[in-house]
Amino acid sequence: MTRVVLFGAPIVIAVSLLFNSGGDAELPTSSPTAEASVTTSAPADPFAAADDEERRELNARVAAMPPGLAEPKMREIAWQLLASAEGSTLDWRSQYATIEDTGDGTGYNAGIVGFCSSTHDMLTFVEAFTAEHPDSPLAPFVPALREVDGTASHEGLDPGFTAAWKKSAEDPAFRAAQDLVRLKQYFEPAVHLAKLDGLGTLGQYIYFDAMVLQGPGSEADSFYGIRKAAAEEADTVAEGGDETAYLDAFLEAARTVMKSKKNQQDTSRLDTAQRVFLEDGNLALEPPLSWKMYGETFRIPS
Repeated sequence: MTRVVLFGAPIVIAVSLLFNSGGDAELPTSSPTAEASVTTSAPADPFAAADDEERRELNARVAAMPPGLAEPKMREIAWQLLASAEGSTLDWRSQYATIEDTGDGTGYNAGIVGFCSSTHDMLTFVEAFTAEHPDSPLAPFVPALREVDGTASHEGLDPGFTAAWKKSAEDPAFRAAQDLVRLKQYFEPAVHLAKLDGLGTLGQYIYFDAMVLQGPGSEADSFYGIRKAAAEEADTVAEGGDETAYLDAFLEAARTVMKSKKNQQDTSRLDTAQRVFLEDGNLALEPPLSWKMYGETFRIPS
């Protein structure tokens, strides 16, 4: 699956921190585009306008909450659910090397979060990685990625780019870089915000999936725009609202956005997966889980 344009700088920062720190760096827990959210009508990430002391207090609040989706077993489930949506598989570890053009207009789609050659996120990721690893098989393709950014073109990428991506995925550092982007760019900001909104494990996953699919932007068709639309229909739990009602509103808003995009007409990840869990009352996302994705049935046992 694919997403709209993501903001490049946060990916560069996240990947560079991994390379320069051996993977142990503490990264910001707010959304990568939090500052943009503050300047729009979309509900702001509460971390965005916070000063250092307030941010520490927010982090302490999140840390004191049940782990939810961040618990290792549940995080593995999150990776599997995402892989079923992004790659029609539960074997998310097989997705590091995947790369294809599905003909949806977003160029090459690759890796565990579906980096796209037309939507800037692949370019910024590869630029950051090759800056630290100039001997990467992907390094020769950086100029071509810059040229095709924003288009579905393969000019300068064929032949050779797909083979270079697959070869790069054999490198533990390349896989670790993808892991870090998934964790810091999408997972932690989504889960932390969902907890502050009073949402349980299912709601945390729903936020995470929406942030991966639509990007952590504040536009109407990005994550914060979807959250704004949902908040106009129902209160969050933190505001005294009903969790099921709020998540129903969020899924409706997310579905509307997907249907507005020609490359996201199949809404299985919402209709036959997330909504199924919601209608079953499984707000804790407890296995066993059974859902359909693009007509195929997937199961996670208890």
